[in-house]
Amino acid sequence: MLSQQDLKQQAADAALTLIEPHLIAQAVIGVGTGSTADLFIDGLAKYRGRFRGAVASSERSAKRLSDLGILVLDLNEVQTMPVYVDGADEINIQLHMIKGGGGALTREKIVSSVAQQFICIADESKLVESLGRFPLPIEVLPMAREAVARVVQKLGGKPVLRQGFTTDNGNQILDVHGMTINNAPELERQLNNISGVVTNGLFAIRPAHVALLATQQGVRRLG
Repeated sequence: MLSQQDLKQQAADAALTLIEPHLIAQAVIGVGTGSTADLFIDGLAKYRGRFRGAVASSERSAKRLSDLGILVLDLNEVQTMPVYVDGADEINIQLHMIKGGGGALTREKIVSSVAQQFICIADESKLVESLGRFPLPIEVLPMAREAVARVVQKLGGKPVLRQGFTTDNGNQILDVHGMTINNAPELERQLNNISGVVTNGLFAIRPAHVALLATQQGVRRLG
């Protein structure tokens, strides 16, 4: 029986195999944040020197890349990337995701938007029929926290401030419990239109292109 850590490693290894053809001299790879992304970064270090560098979605990932000898580039220096590789807190069969358990949702969404392909890596426990059991993170400007929370409550959610946490952008996170997510792209738009919201953790308007889900029987590919 493979442990969850083994499954995460399996997904990270599958992503490295998938992106290897893209690891050419001028290529820049987009890299996400989280425990599964950490394993992908560790594996990517074996290929350093074959590609130009990487763009990270968090200070944490940037440090890990740099410590492993991979050049970290500012996104403003990069026009396009062949792939962005990251995990998910939940993903459905449509490849819509909830992300942001680690608080990097805004930078993850920005970096992934520049990539030609989003590859989601996760273990099979992250695949769900309906999104919403995992609390939906919303990054908010601190002054707008309570105003945003009131609007979210009217939408049926129960927002809870993530205590003692500040994003890399200097903002706060509301984790929204109890949301019924029937139309993820529409809810993503609706939440982003609330004044004071920086972004929310639904990745549905631009979902993953490929999901590599590690199972006890091997890696299952969606997309």
